[in-house]
Amino acid sequence: MLETNIKAAKKFNIDIELIRKKTNSEKNIRVLGDDLTFIHVREAERTKHVHRLHPYLGKFIPQLVEVFLKKYFKKNDTILDPFSGSGTTLIEANVLGMNSIGIELSPFNVLIQKVKTKKYDLLEVEKEIKDALKRLKAFSRQLTRGERYLFENKIKRFETNSAYLKEWFSDRALQEILFYRSIINDYRNQDILKIILSRSARSARLIPHYDLARPKKPIRERYWCIKHRRFCDPIDEALKFINRYSWDTIRRLREFENLRTSAFIKIIQGDARKVKLPKNIKIDGIFTSPPYVGVIDYHEQHRYAYELFDFPRQDELEIGPARKGQNGHAKQAYVDGISEVFRNVSRYLKDGALIFIVANDKFNLYPEIGRRCNFKLIDIFHRPVLMRTERDSNKYFESIFYFKKSS
Repeated sequence: MLETNIKAAKKFNIDIELIRKKTNSEKNIRVLGDDLTFIHVREAERTKHVHRLHPYLGKFIPQLVEVFLKKYFKKNDTILDPFSGSGTTLIEANVLGMNSIGIELSPFNVLIQKVKTKKYDLLEVEKEIKDALKRLKAFSRQLTRGERYLFENKIKRFETNSAYLKEWFSDRALQEILFYRSIINDYRNQDILKIILSRSARSARLIPHYDLARPKKPIRERYWCIKHRRFCDPIDEALKFINRYSWDTIRRLREFENLRTSAFIKIIQGDARKVKLPKNIKIDGIFTSPPYVGVIDYHEQHRYAYELFDFPRQDELEIGPARKGQNGHAKQAYVDGISEVFRNVSRYLKDGALIFIVANDKFNLYPEIGRRCNFKLIDIFHRPVLMRTERDSNKYFESIFYFKKSS
């Protein structure tokens, strides 16, 4: 392991011997110049600029993408991610001057990608974000003055037919969220405001402070908070989050603007098993992390956003969702689905194109997937997944499969 990572591991009480046993750190350093633990990388760097515009369960660390793109590709190459999720590969490719194409099933995930990657008039964006926030603050002041003002019809109350929104938010938080949603159409940069609101809604739910990623049910009573080590009250407002994320969004968009290159980013919403790419595009390689079998329901993790903005849900097209488990039938369906994706996009790959697939392959499915797709397995790199931003005690190891398209 790199000396900086050994020191960081000791600081955070991370088991170095387990990492050495499960991975070949020396090989990773020799081939890639990095042991792939990224222990010393601070959270601010793991979630740098637009990578943190909206939380996304299951995304990989941008430094991992950077290591492989720098090693195996060059400026002006075109990189494909057929499971582009929150857009990590697209953003890292652009910073390195590489063109990128992302295919993503979820309409909301596509919105996240577009907001992260679009080139904006940042002065206009900042003006609109500040104006929307100013209007929300005025509404919230009126809202919290008491029932007398409501009775005298001093302010308008907002209604929703969503049982989910009524269940998972306090009355004040829901009113602030619905008000903010009602003014979004007044602005040009509506997609940015939607992301600010969605990110805020995620934080404003009636859930424990320590359980943002996978809450099971709303909580309306005081509870013992593992994060703060004291009793905490349920969240009662959305304003503080909208305020915080408004300023944070402005800052992150500016940071990425200073790093972005002229390389193109193309985002396609659709099922990667069937999507057709432009005939003139030839892809130099793939860097992607498909869903892990039986781990995440990708639409459901952002249900608050689907309820707020009425995005169409396509849960039935997800490959390997958590709700279908990890039994034999689920694993077979997963292999079929992932293979179908790579066979579809393979026809757009140059002969000899390099394919990198990040997977927690505990069922040893990817060698078979590679064979089905006529990909030659060149190497496998292993790494620990550490320092995760969501609270989850399940530390695990993942593999980066290095394939080459056979001619």
